[in-house]
Amino acid sequence: MLDFIYYPVSWILWVWHKVFGAVLGADNGFAWALSVMFLVFTLRLILYKPFVKQVRTTRQMQELQPQIKALQKKYGKDKQRMAVEMQKLQKEHGFNPIMGCLPVLAQAPVFIGLFHVLRSFNRTGTGVGQLGLDPAVNRTLPNYAFNVEDVNSFLDARLFGAPISAWITMPKAQLEAFANPELGLGVPSVWTIVAVSVPLMVIAAVATHLNSRASVARQSEAAAANPQSAIMNKLALYVFPLGVLVFGAFLPIAILLYWVSNNLWTYGQQHLVFGKIDREEEEKKKLALEKRTENAPKPGVKPVTKPKPGARPKLSKMTPPPVVDAAEQDGTSDVEANPSDSTPPAGGNGAARAKGQRPQPNRNRPKRKRR
Repeated sequence: MLDFIYYPVSWILWVWHKVFGAVLGADNGFAWALSVMFLVFTLRLILYKPFVKQVRTTRQMQELQPQIKALQKKYGKDKQRMAVEMQKLQKEHGFNPIMGCLPVLAQAPVFIGLFHVLRSFNRTGTGVGQLGLDPAVNRTLPNYAFNVEDVNSFLDARLFGAPISAWITMPKAQLEAFANPELGLGVPSVWTIVAVSVPLMVIAAVATHLNSRASVARQSEAAAANPQSAIMNKLALYVFPLGVLVFGAFLPIAILLYWVSNNLWTYGQQHLVFGKIDREEEEKKKLALEKRTENAPKPGVKPVTKPKPGARPKLSKMTPPPVVDAAEQDGTSDVEANPSDSTPPAGGNGAARAKGQRPQPNRNRPKRKRR
């Protein structure tokens, strides 16, 4: 049903086992353990760019919190309008919430696929996905990308005396599938499995807590004050690590290795990516400050203000004076300077014209004689 997941996972595991098996030996437990760990590293390397996008999306989400709260306050009762406005806000800022979930969504199928492939090495159980096979028959069947020889190599491999696909609560009937009298391998002890599983469970829980603490420490004050974020932070800090300790007894040793490797990679990747993004933001702030300093007026220089629309611009000291005619400078008009050119009419209007004034009407007009 999910072969499109099982086969790619098994092929990646097969490749890494061939690499480490060539150095340490095909039946070596460390070769199989390193194969599982590098399966995780391969996946996380593929998901590196989506992880960076996730971090940027989270930062952008924190920056948009004030606008999101304003929309919630304005359209809290109108869910449909609220959804439309949220889509507009996300489109304006190029925000894609799916990118924030992509790394987690991509890891889930790999986790399920690895869990199934590891369990399929030992199909003597009767649970979900098990066939209830006889141990001898189980050793004669391939497992996805692994042939019969690889299946026997995996069952005979030991990590500090424990098979890496065994778990603490594994039934004794299934433990018998790991016995191989030809190689002198008996049924592994439960206490041996406990001695290997418990330290891995503790390391996985501590690593989960540290990763969560690092993520919470980078949240903004507004995001941390959000009630939903506060609940999720408590779950990530305490409930999830506790869940690893509780349910670790039901997980194969290889899955615990997967969990530890995934958390170690996440811890290092977070410091690398967050450090890079912090440096980029510092550079942007520095460039913005330099640009603002360049555009600011120099000390002692009065800033130039633009005139208001419709207002006449003020003349500065450097503006040349208006050109005035020589006759106007002497206080005489064109008429006074050239009296022969024009003769002012009676009534004093000529003097008014000479001075540039509007002539007054002559009210002392002679009366017309009646005929």
